[in-house]
Amino acid sequence: MKLIKYLSLPCLALLVVSCGSPALTKQQAYPNIYSERPLSIAVMPPINNTNNVEAKEFLYLTLAQPLCEKGYYVLPPFLTMEMFKSESAYDAELFINAPVDRFGDILGADAVLFTIINKWEKMALSSNIYVEIEYRLKSTHTNEILFERKGNITYDASINSSGGGLIGALVNVAASALNTALTDHIKVARVCNTYTLSDIPAGTYNPVFDKDRTLPAGAKEFNQTVK
Repeated sequence: MKLIKYLSLPCLALLVVSCGSPALTKQQAYPNIYSERPLSIAVMPPINNTNNVEAKEFLYLTLAQPLCEKGYYVLPPFLTMEMFKSESAYDAELFINAPVDRFGDILGADAVLFTIINKWEKMALSSNIYVEIEYRLKSTHTNEILFERKGNITYDASINSSGGGLIGALVNVAASALNTALTDHIKVARVCNTYTLSDIPAGTYNPVFDKDRTLPAGAKEFNQTVK
């Protein structure tokens, strides 16, 4: 009691802050998506900042499914890709920081999803694949950001055999390295998209649409290991 008695107001305030603030709800984290209620989404070709030239295609082919499962209508990727090429819009870098209302006029999309691949690494002697991707959903009506999240994901492709001792350990290392080398990158991309986009509020075609406002939102930037 004496300690509390002699604490100054600034110290008490510091103690309160140090206890941590409550997690944001989805309504607080993504207010624009609740106010605009987008129905349809156009997926832009990913921006690839890595040396893995195939990562762009892996990611693009797997973005539609998790969005559809969340209750959104996603414009068919192959059809929109042809349109992007014909309209010289294949390079998403030209549009990510620019108005996207033209995509609403041309495609009828309510929102456009941009993705930025900052890392896609597979270590030769490691059982892990390291991926860092940013996701940004922009409104074609207001050009506001509706959803934004960045994931640092480690895909664990390790294999544990039943053998023990030194020989067993060497077998595990060899098996894990081989499994990593043969790992389907489509599977890695699908896992990354599903995990990151799981935090987006439910769309119109989802049974929990507009009922998930009070659910806790995930971190805007996170680190996660998945298998």
